[in-house]
Amino acid sequence: MEKEVEDWKKEETLKMAQEAGMGWAKVHFTWEEIEPRKGYFRDDKYKKETWQKYDQIVDLAEKHGIRVIARLDRPPAWSRKDNTYATTPPDDLQDYGDFVQAVVGRYKGRIQFYQIWNEPNIWPEWGDRPVDPAGYVGMLKIAYQMAKTADPNVVILCAPLAQTLEKSQRNLSELDYLDQMYRAGAKSYFDVLSANSYGLDKPPDDHPSADSLNFRRIELLRDVMIRHGDESKPMWLNEFGWNASPADFPANSLTWRRVSDLEQAQYTADAIRMTRSWGWVGVINIWYFRQVGDIPITRSDYFFRMADLDFTPRPVYYSVKELSDQYKLSGGGTYQETHGSVSPKGRWTIKLDASAQGGAMLSAIEGGQKVVFRFNGTKVYLVTKSGPNKGGFRVLVDGKDPNLPSKDSQGSILRIPKVEAVREVTLTLAAGLNAGEHAVEITSLEGPDSPALDEWLIDAFVVENAPTFTMFWVFGLLSVLGLAGLGLALAITMRRP
Repeated sequence: MEKEVEDWKKEETLKMAQEAGMGWAKVHFTWEEIEPRKGYFRDDKYKKETWQKYDQIVDLAEKHGIRVIARLDRPPAWSRKDNTYATTPPDDLQDYGDFVQAVVGRYKGRIQFYQIWNEPNIWPEWGDRPVDPAGYVGMLKIAYQMAKTADPNVVILCAPLAQTLEKSQRNLSELDYLDQMYRAGAKSYFDVLSANSYGLDKPPDDHPSADSLNFRRIELLRDVMIRHGDESKPMWLNEFGWNASPADFPANSLTWRRVSDLEQAQYTADAIRMTRSWGWVGVINIWYFRQVGDIPITRSDYFFRMADLDFTPRPVYYSVKELSDQYKLSGGGTYQETHGSVSPKGRWTIKLDASAQGGAMLSAIEGGQKVVFRFNGTKVYLVTKSGPNKGGFRVLVDGKDPNLPSKDSQGSILRIPKVEAVREVTLTLAAGLNAGEHAVEITSLEGPDSPALDEWLIDAFVVENAPTFTMFWVFGLLSVLGLAGLGLALAITMRRP
């Protein structure tokens, strides 16, 4: 996205991603571009702020209901003496910490997820020198502390580690590297473990082994986390997917091996389903959606794409869309704010709160922010927090007024009880719906009907499926038939000698 020049292409990219059910985008915030001089954030050549391009991407992401994960690396030349490789860390790690704090401070309330560096376990991502797990932990610690100073609610992802079997000074197996990170004290300085997970030429159910590279190799990373007592943290997949290079592609160019287009589509969907059953894999970033034209067709990584340069969808696009459609409809039960059926639109952040269900809630501090929840049921509730200054919501169900008790000239309002102490409340959004699929839309409401507001909170949605008349009729018929059968059985039993 940061490489795309034409605005309409940025818009179309996010529109297609949204239509495929995607809710996240990894965006590269390059330090060298944003801070050309220490503490200076302007482009003198074009006489504009260096933030401008990134502001636009964040605006578009909010418009399409897509959360941004910001990757922070690529130091500027002024930050080090040796500029042989653009990926070399800065000489003074505090300079990087200051940059992290500047980015987090600017996008507070808009971007909440930050990736600290990229693949430090291989050359040249750590520069022209031996890999250094303890050195990376030093960087991670400074970045974590500076980010939390700017916004205590941010979520920090450690750098994803490249998949490799090597154990040299330049390239170290991600399993060994992560183990050494933990030994150097990394546990306290990240919230999510970020990992790469390429399938290469193997199906997703191929068994994990320390001696082979495949999708399920991430299970071995999980073992390292458990061994160091860090199993409560989730793992997010930073780069995930299969390469669909043509069958006649030169073998010596197939760094990621290859599968067919249809296998790419099937393997991707099957692997995602597998992670849902594990329970410890969160966000999955597919590498990649679409590139801007800087990867030539002669390179094998050209064929990871979900959509071509002209926006033609590949089979993997449709398989992910179909799978997302399944996950975006909930049945009876309780659904947290991060479930696939919950689609925030606008400036919502995930507020970490130990008193909330699942330890987090969606939070907005502005009116006019929407959330759409899709469900299959006859009644739906909102779990939120009441308090002295908690806001109300405008409510629509299937685009219509659900006729709640509180109304104004524009329709129904869900009013949050005003009480002195903050506490959890469950409030009805709609009842008496026909059995089937529905969509409830709630919008943070400010104005005369919601005075003195400080926050709108969404902790969960609850869906009920009330029995219909038809269900009662069928149950009654089965009961009658059951009694008749019982009577017949008793009659036969009594007649037997």
